Amino acid sequence: MDNKNQNNKNNRDRRPIRPGGLGKPGPKQPFNAYWIYAILSMGLIGMLLFGQNKTEKDVDWSDFQEYVEDNRIESVLVYRNKKQAKAKVRTESVNYVFEEDAARFSNNPFINVNIPSTDGVSEFIDNVRSEKEYDIKVKFDDTSEFWGMILSFAPFLLLIVFWIWMMRRMQGGGAGGGGAGIFNVGKSKAQLFDKDAGTKVTFKDVAGLSEAKEEVQEIVEFLKHPGNYTNLGGKIPKGALLVGPPGTGKTLLAKAVAGEANVPFFSISGSDFVEMFVGVGASRVRDLFKQAKEKSPSIIFIDEIDAVGRARSKNAGFSSNDERENTLNQLLTEMDGFGSNSGVIILAATNRADILDKALLRAGRFDRQIHVELPDLNDRKEIFNVHLRPIKIDESVDVEFLARQTPGFSGADIANVCNEAALIAARGKKSFVGKEDFLSAVDRIIGGLEKKNKIITQDEKKTIAIHEAGHATLSWFLEHANPLVKVTIVPRGKALGAAWYLPEERQITTKEQMLDEMCALLGGRAAEQLFVGETSSGAMNDLERVTKQAYGMIAYLGMSDKMPNLSYYDSSGQDYSFQKPYSERTAELIDNEVKALIAEQYQRAKDLLKEHAEGHNKLSDVLIEKEMIYAENLESIFGKRKWVSRSHEILQQNLETESKESASKEETTVTPKEVVRLKMKIQIHLRQMSKLIMVI
Repeated sequence: MDNKNQNNKNNRDRRPIRPGGLGKPGPKQPFNAYWIYAILSMGLIGMLLFGQNKTEKDVDWSDFQEYVEDNRIESVLVYRNKKQAKAKVRTESVNYVFEEDAARFSNNPFINVNIPSTDGVSEFIDNVRSEKEYDIKVKFDDTSEFWGMILSFAPFLLLIVFWIWMMRRMQGGGAGGGGAGIFNVGKSKAQLFDKDAGTKVTFKDVAGLSEAKEEVQEIVEFLKHPGNYTNLGGKIPKGALLVGPPGTGKTLLAKAVAGEANVPFFSISGSDFVEMFVGVGASRVRDLFKQAKEKSPSIIFIDEIDAVGRARSKNAGFSSNDERENTLNQLLTEMDGFGSNSGVIILAATNRADILDKALLRAGRFDRQIHVELPDLNDRKEIFNVHLRPIKIDESVDVEFLARQTPGFSGADIANVCNEAALIAARGKKSFVGKEDFLSAVDRIIGGLEKKNKIITQDEKKTIAIHEAGHATLSWFLEHANPLVKVTIVPRGKALGAAWYLPEERQITTKEQMLDEMCALLGGRAAEQLFVGETSSGAMNDLERVTKQAYGMIAYLGMSDKMPNLSYYDSSGQDYSFQKPYSERTAELIDNEVKALIAEQYQRAKDLLKEHAEGHNKLSDVLIEKEMIYAENLESIFGKRKWVSRSHEILQQNLETESKESASKEETTVTPKEVVRLKMKIQIHLRQMSKLIMVI
């Protein structure tokens, strides 16, 4: 008895277990649609074989002989492989042959007859034609019976194939698969990256983003060792929101989290939830979370979540979208609602966190907001090292110099620079990618392609040279202006000339620094008015930047004498579409302050250019002659610049810190010779930095 009970228990243990529960039978198999196809096919074949009306009359061999001898047959088709013949009755003999059925066979007057042999039929008809001189045509058909049947069934087979193809397309099994069919419209379109499939992305593949990687490391630790947190009473983090500009590596960081945790990774875009059918978005959300729960622990990554997570309108009748809001409501319910999502962590990415719904951002849904900013100097060096691995470079390539030449570049931009440099070197049929190729790639990405064949008159060329020389002159004599790298009057993209600077990566910016930048931007227009006598349209981009910066200083940063410490900036992202937060009088005051600020800096630019007019004219002449000048040309004309860049200062501080640390570790007395040697080392490093900035 005990053995029997034990066997029953073992049999129960062997039953399949449903993913969603313990010990419950598996899901019932759905009805296979191919049974419908089989029934329809059999019905069509039956109709073809048994349900069709006879369109030809069968006659005996003796009757056929009579019809031939009486000249009632027009032509005969003899089937060699069937021992059958098909004869066409003459029009005037239709009533005689078919009798009461003549009306039905009048349009198709054919008769079928079983023949004794092909030679017998041929001999009989030849004898009749020779004796009575009848005009009877005889043809022979060698087609086999099998192929004849196939040909007769061909239209119906094509119809069946077309029907099956249409049904598969409707079910999503055709070219649109993966939930593209009408019956699978509510299924999730998430792409699954399983732990056993493909190449995994880890934190080693993510260069820079050190702070962001530290924050997501805790999520990885939880997925690997959840007991360490739950034993202490901690709860599972529901999700993390990655916020940052495009191309900074948000998606890559999310994939690295999944790769490090070694768990299934569901990736989907926010726009994939939106469809023209009502209720599809909510259905796809439910299906996505269902799949994630079945494979838990797992990660759901929603890219561009602002497509479905936009803040809901307070006015139901204005700028509302019921379908999008229903999708958002379902997402909120799945993330926090009445159900438990144990083992499922949601990662999302957006570059517009200010427009997301507040209910989505609260604790318990997205517990953390991880900011993924543009890479700084050290991060850009790491990113360059990653993207330079597959590229054949020579000794002239300096990673630190490239990192300093690309301020404000995202990780995607740096990858584009490396790829563009390789393409430029390949077009030049080089064996290695050199420093010049990378600089050309940076210039092309920033300024566009060179247009050396563009037709420019000598007067236009002189005006452009005076304009660009004005920018270069002011940047040399303004303390807080960005250091100049090179100036060119060769057209690039939409610009007729361009000046390259090395922007200072400041954490905060003072009013004096902004004023110097505005003055340098106005140097081109001021030079045109002073040395040409008229202004041109070439300063449009400069004026646009100056105007925006002036309005930002007055309306946002409170840097106005008449309107101090006032900011009308809306950090919530709602924007003042219909009603501004200030009166018309205040708006007029803002406009006047902006005009006064720009006029002041314009007059300052003119005064500086008048003071250094001789050097400016020499610089413009050199620019007309060479079409491109560097920082060393300005140093030969104006002398050494009074101020060093922020990069020089940071480098000097780092060297002094390193020397102090090394001296303290050695615990030795520093001799005067060693002091002199240390100073020489610092000077050498500063010279190298100046060469990196000035020489291209």
